[in-house]
Amino acid sequence: MTEKKEIWGTIKFDGPMATKGFALNKMCYTFNNAEGREEFKKDEAAYCDKFGLTPAQKEAVLKRDILALEREGGSIYYLAKFAGVLGLNVQDVGGLQTGRTTEEFKAYLDSQGRGKSNG
Repeated sequence: MTEKKEIWGTIKFDGPMATKGFALNKMCYTFNNAEGREEFKKDEAAYCDKFGLTPAQKEAVLKRDILALEREGGSIYYLAKFAGVLGLNVQDVGGLQTGRTTEEFKAYLDSQGRGKSNG
C-alpha cells in the first residue's frame, strides 16, 4: 500500500499540495461572499497580495489559468469559487481539465450516461 501510482493528466491534491495552496484556497473561499468578489474585481493583483499568493499563483489568477492554479496547490472545490467569479461553470472547468471544449465535455458526459437525467 506504500506504492504511489501516478495517473497521467491528474494533479494529485495531497498534504504537500494543500500546504502549497493554503493561501490560494483561503482567497478563493472568500468568493463565497459578495464583498470578497467585489474587492477582488476592484483590484485583482492587490487582492492576491492581500492573501500572500506566490508569484506563480498570482500570475495564474491574473491569467485565469485554472489548470496552473491546480498545479500551484489549488483545490478544485475552492477553485470552483474562482471559476464562478469568472462566469465559468462545472462543465467549463471539466472541459479545461480534460483538454476539451465545454461542448465536447458535455457530449462526453452524455456518452457516458452522466450528462442527462435517468428519470
